[in-house]
Amino acid sequence: MTTTRRWDPVQTLKYVLLIIGAFAVFFPPYVVFVNAFKGPDEGASPFALPASFLNFDNFATVMERANILQAFSNTFIIVAASLAGNVLLGTMVAYALGRFDFKGKNVILGAFLFATIIPTITTQVVVFSLIQSMGLYNSLSAPILLFIGADVIQIYIYLQFIRNIPYELDESGMIDGASLFRIYRSIIFPLLGPATATLVILKTINIYNELYIPFLYMPKQELVVVSTSIMRFAGNNQAQWGFICAAILIIMIPTVLLYLFLQKYIFSGVMNGAVKG
Repeated sequence: MTTTRRWDPVQTLKYVLLIIGAFAVFFPPYVVFVNAFKGPDEGASPFALPASFLNFDNFATVMERANILQAFSNTFIIVAASLAGNVLLGTMVAYALGRFDFKGKNVILGAFLFATIIPTITTQVVVFSLIQSMGLYNSLSAPILLFIGADVIQIYIYLQFIRNIPYELDESGMIDGASLFRIYRSIIFPLLGPATATLVILKTINIYNELYIPFLYMPKQELVVVSTSIMRFAGNNQAQWGFICAAILIIMIPTVLLYLFLQKYIFSGVMNGAVKG
């Protein structure tokens, strides 16, 4: 005996919402992809397919005019130096705040929390004046310094993880005669690997996509980064969408590869950070 399933409007609504959500996610990349291969005479409809997907003229022009190789080089230097500073300072501060009790500890934690709710735009005049007075304007050191010191999220990420590491490991190290720095270096830091992977992904994407700071502090042409390189194809009255889409596709490659190689670490980091020990 067969039974017919009744129509469930709730399930239908779920699928409709999923289709709408998938369309909203995949439609912008589709538009970027198809327009990257279009010639200057194919811009009538931005949603239509190009005449040929073997037309790489836009990519060649972007590589030359936007100085993409220099942009990648500058971006890599900024990302690498900023991540090294974030990981070093984040792990050390989290180690001190998560493992030791001292007078003023809650004040420091409160100050970090208060810093996250201050709108960045309200401090730009002071920050810009400080960067100029330090002689860092129009140099790679300016964004590196700002990316290292302006974000305290890494401290909270590491604090969440370090509180799940058993304190008995520290005590075992002390019994063996290890100093506090040795405990940090040999025990705490390696166990913060998933948190570091999470931080690397989040900070890399954030720094990689940042436009305002490089545009404001590094106007020199030689200091172009991937985000500001796209602006060379956009003017006040006209934008060269074929070149912009080609540049976006080139710029997307490192972030896609980063996610593919580190996705298991970020998933592990999220799960470990959500479980209380």
